[in-house]
Amino acid sequence: MPSAREMRSRIRSVGNIAQVTRALQAVSASRARKAEQAVAATRPYASKAWQVLQHLSNQPGRAYLHPLLTERAEQRRILVVLVTSDRGLCGAYNINVVRFALERFRRTQADVHYVVIGRKGREMLVRRRGALRAEFSGLPAEPEFADVSAIGRLTVDEFLSGQADQVHLVYTDYVNLLTQIPRQVKLLPLELETQAGRVAEFAGEALRPSAYMYEPGETELLDQLVPRFTALQVFQAILESQASEHAARMVAMRNATENAKELVSALRLDYNKVRQQAITSDMLDIAGGAEALAQARRA
Repeated sequence: MPSAREMRSRIRSVGNIAQVTRALQAVSASRARKAEQAVAATRPYASKAWQVLQHLSNQPGRAYLHPLLTERAEQRRILVVLVTSDRGLCGAYNINVVRFALERFRRTQADVHYVVIGRKGREMLVRRRGALRAEFSGLPAEPEFADVSAIGRLTVDEFLSGQADQVHLVYTDYVNLLTQIPRQVKLLPLELETQAGRVAEFAGEALRPSAYMYEPGETELLDQLVPRFTALQVFQAILESQASEHAARMVAMRNATENAKELVSALRLDYNKVRQQAITSDMLDIAGGAEALAQARRA
């Protein structure tokens, strides 16, 4: 059994770890709230952009179809944009989203390549020998649209150049502080007909189809809106994933703090037993010595 000094040192070490995990829990809770507010702030713009795209796709007599809206007859190459984190200590957050992505595209006959956002995802894919196309890491704690627009441009260029016949986005959807769900969205080609429900979800109302005259023309608007909204979807996915990461880290640090407290209680109990045994042993030694001295005097 360890000595009392060793047990006191271990109790201090576990207590210090509990202080660190408690501080990380508080920081993650604050960052999760900020990330949740950032997600909510992007929804009005996303809603209006979806509405404009939906109206353009439903205009009577529209003959022009943007290349980013055109479904290809054969899907030989698939590009997956996978959003993970740069740091750990967030429980099973990264493992869940990477496993979800690998399972979703495991049975496909097409060649699957990955654009990974976050160092943890890159490390996991390298260990699993996934085909890595590009990696983005070191994003700011509170990213702006300009910080992630390069990722959107990369996906658009890969699709237009024929390097990818489909582009999918895999990220962690933030529901609340206790629930985060991996999600897969088809990014390119955009499927406006199947996304009307998403606009209603953002705007809180149903779309009413109407005929509009746009200035500039439909072609110019699509050339600007479709690539920009593709980047916006990536931006929203990153915000959702960051909120999920902070929430998962908060829960993981809370569990770690509680486990540390339980371990400290168990160690203190063992320490008290060791100290009591030492005191009892010392008292027996004293009593034995006194008895021996008394017998020597009587003799």
